[in-house]
Amino acid sequence: MTTDDADLDKYEDYAEQFDPLRTDHQARRKRELKTKHSPKKLSSQIIADIAEPIGLEGEFKTTYQPARYEAGWLLYSLRSFYDQDLISDVLTQVKGGKEANVYCCQAHPATGLTLLAAKIYRPRMFRNLRNDKMYREGRTILTADGRPVKKNDHRVMRAIGKKSTFGAQVQHTSWLMHEYTTLERLYHAGGAVPQPIATAENAILMSYHGDSQRAAPPLNEVTLAANEATHLFQEILSNVELMLQHELIHGDLSAYNILYWAGNITIIDFPQVVNCYTNPDAYVIFQRDIKRVCEYFARQGVQCDAEAITATLWQRYVQQ
Repeated sequence: MTTDDADLDKYEDYAEQFDPLRTDHQARRKRELKTKHSPKKLSSQIIADIAEPIGLEGEFKTTYQPARYEAGWLLYSLRSFYDQDLISDVLTQVKGGKEANVYCCQAHPATGLTLLAAKIYRPRMFRNLRNDKMYREGRTILTADGRPVKKNDHRVMRAIGKKSTFGAQVQHTSWLMHEYTTLERLYHAGGAVPQPIATAENAILMSYHGDSQRAAPPLNEVTLAANEATHLFQEILSNVELMLQHELIHGDLSAYNILYWAGNITIIDFPQVVNCYTNPDAYVIFQRDIKRVCEYFARQGVQCDAEAITATLWQRYVQQ
């Protein structure tokens, strides 16, 4: 075997780690290797490609009628959930966000559930999240099964540094898996977060909050009675403490990322989660999270001092 052949085999191994859809060994080997350089596509061409029919085998038709530029990306991202008998239909779009859209899906009868929520990430070049580097500081790089990449894995680190296609895929997978593994940890610890169900190359499937008529609204759309506001504020602080006990900071906590339904709250959107010990901006990020939460609850009549709460919790859990 030549050195080039060995490198190609090694690349295949890496690609399998970071692409959840590359699971068929024989099919993978049958793929034709591309040796010619392809020029980079313009954003307009990428959008057009996404909008084209993707030739999926089998019937996966959705009640929800996506826009032209959304259709191909939607079906491609959710197809593996359909194939695994986790969902049977996409009913409606629940939320359009700065880096992802969320859809209400009909759960497959085999799950024993009625509805599920699917969060689909936008292609990286079309996201509207600035300075995501700040949130990646101090993070490990995760593979598609949630395992950290070994520190001496220089090939992966070089790919990221060179911003190659493979490096971009590694970062995308890691970004998604940090959200999914955080949900797993907090859900099993009793946190008020969605139950994670499954991941795909570009999507996370989780429990749905709301009913068939309406998704649970974010707190910023809700006006609370004074006694309920005080209770929910304490509930959120308890979840913030739970995160700190697991060395985690939400990174984008506010009334926009806390759902309200039937008197209960559910904290969502964890891709920007940071480690309170390894991220150099951890305290600033934590301070901002607490300030945003306090601003909302102050408007609901709750007496709260963001600076005092930040200092107390940080000293209790981080600077012990």
